[in-house]
Amino acid sequence: MNLFGINIIGLSHGTHVFNYELNEDFFKQYGANEIKKGNLSATVDLKKHETFIECFLNVKGTIEATCDRSLESFDLPIAIDQMVVYKFGNEDKEVSENVQMISRDTATLDIGQPLYEYILLAIPLKKIHPRFQDEETEEETTLIYSTESEEKEQEEKPIDPRWEKLKKLK
Repeated sequence: MNLFGINIIGLSHGTHVFNYELNEDFFKQYGANEIKKGNLSATVDLKKHETFIECFLNVKGTIEATCDRSLESFDLPIAIDQMVVYKFGNEDKEVSENVQMISRDTATLDIGQPLYEYILLAIPLKKIHPRFQDEETEEETTLIYSTESEEKEQEEKPIDPRWEKLKKLK
């Protein structure tokens, strides 16, 4: 049984609100590769029209993340506001990032998969424990690598006379 499936055939036209608690069971169901634990609440505002369905996804809470610097676990805050549009068509396919085409005989929408994908997208590439946040901003402003000195060294080296003659041919 899919807890995140919404029966759209039985829904009347108009706005419907669904609330979900996203925890370890949710992440096990949709793939616990990146996220294993979390405490999130999701609100899905579904607006059913004649030819399409709009889903406004609002997710807030925290997930357990591992710091890239110290490998300590910490609670990473997550806040998501996204919209997914489901258009009725002849086949099931992804039209664009936020638009899905579904067939008219589709009975249920699996809201769990887009929720999981948007949570994954909300995780920053560089996960830093909050106690390192102040240090991180200072380090980003300092220059770590420069090629200027290497370029000067190459200019100062004497050029092989054979290459000099080839340059004259240009």
